[in-house]
This record gives sequence, C-alpha cells and structure tokens, in this order.
Amino acid sequence: MTDYPTPQQLAEAAAFVRQAMGPDRRPQIAIVLGSGLGALADEVEDAVAIPYGEIPHFPVSTIPGHLGRLVIGRLEGQEVIVMQGRVHFYEGYSMQQVTLPIRVFQLLGVNTLILTNAAGGVNPSFKAGEVMLIVDHLNLLGMAGANPLRGPHDPALGPRFLDMSKAYDRTLRQLALQVAREAGIVLHQGVYAGLAGPTFETPADIRFLRLAGVDAVGMSTVPETIVARHGGMRVLGLSGISNVAIDQVDAEGEASHEEVLEAGKQLVPKMLTLIRGVLARL
Repeated sequence: MTDYPTPQQLAEAAAFVRQAMGPDRRPQIAIVLGSGLGALADEVEDAVAIPYGEIPHFPVSTIPGHLGRLVIGRLEGQEVIVMQGRVHFYEGYSMQQVTLPIRVFQLLGVNTLILTNAAGGVNPSFKAGEVMLIVDHLNLLGMAGANPLRGPHDPALGPRFLDMSKAYDRTLRQLALQVAREAGIVLHQGVYAGLAGPTFETPADIRFLRLAGVDAVGMSTVPETIVARHGGMRVLGLSGISNVAIDQVDAEGEASHEEVLEAGKQLVPKMLTLIRGVLARL
C-alpha cells in the first residue's frame, strides 16, 4: 500500500467489501469503535465480519483493544458497517492510509459516520467513565502539516479546499443530547484535540491544551472527520473519557493504555445506549 492510495486501490478495496457483504446489503451508516469499545460490534445483528487483513490495501490494526475487522449487519433497524478497531498515525501509517477505510465507506454509499474514541479528560470537571459529545476539534496534527487531504487531489472524492466550520453535524448532536436526557446519561459537550501519540501528554501539554479551550484529547478521530466531511458525510463524534489528564508534574499516578481499556468496560453500555438511540431516531 502506497502512502497515497490510488483511485484504483480504493475501488478494489470497496469492491472486495461489497462482494464479501453480499449484494443485498447497502449500509448508509458507518461506526468506528475506539480503544476498549470493540464490544459494541457484538450488538450488530445478522452480521458478516471481514478481517482487515483480507481486504486489499486496507490498513491493519496493531494495537490491543482494536480487533481489526469490519462488522456489517443491522442495528436498531439500520444497516450499518462497523469498524471494530481503527488504525492510527503513530502506528507508522500515512494520514491517507489511516483514513482509507473512510474513503471505502464513501465509495460504498455511506452518508453518516459515527466516530467513537477513548480520550483523556482535559476539562477538570470531567470524570473517567463519562462521555463527551464532540462539538468541534483542534487539529494540531494538521496545523503541523499532517493533513489527510495533503497530496494528490481527486476531484471525484471532494473539493481541493474544504470548509471545516461545521465538522460535527448539528442535527446528529441534537439527537445524541435528546437520547442522553431520556436515558439519564451525563453527556458533556466540548472540543476534542487530536495529537499524534503514542506518548501520553505531559502536564505542560495539558495546561496548554486547556488554555486553548480543549476539553478532551486523543490520538484519532480528527483525520477521519476531515475525510468524511470531504466525502460529504455527516459526522457524529463521541469521546469516552478514559482518564483524567495529569496537569502537574508531581501528581500521583500515570496514564496507561491498560487504564484506557479498563475504562472502556464502563463506557460501552453508555456508548451503546447513545448510538442505539441515535440510530433509532434517524
């Protein structure tokens, strides 16, 4: 797989998925499951599972908590295609490789993308195990040049210059807030910052992000949102707060991926309720 997947490679990947899932399935909603949230895919009914490694040119997950397969079926009466785990920039993939699955979804006719992630709570009022609805993001990777739209431009996929002032769909956000109210789930709203990783943030990083208006921080989601919007999809973003970020050098405790996966056990029921509720209202 090249750093910049070609239109032919995208078409080959999409054709493989289309054949594997069968001609009668036409999912218009895709869901990406973040660290520790893969169990949500078990809720999909009448499911067909396709390991990433079998799909031509598809990036393969290398991180614990990311099983690495597409699960296609029905959830709340909607046809869905679920990424049970994602790939990340820090795994050594290019931004274009990281977002290749979103391009494949675009070619398959997906028009709505639900993104989930595990994130560190930068806002001091957040607690581990709570959920944040993403209303906007801070693209620190893109500011440094790592933008998934960098490089060769195919006008068939979207515009050369993309407006990002409405990255996260207002209607979908309102639906999520309605579901949360009815279910009694605390659903914060805030700004997500996308960093490269794989190191967790220093206390100085956290204080800087807080000054910049960031509420949660992670290592994914932003590139996927950009490519989804480039392809005309509506995007809903949900961050599971897996830990409270450390903002003082002498604070006790430390961040770890094990902590993230453990928090996922608390977050899965809440995420499932929110996603099911949104799907049922679409």
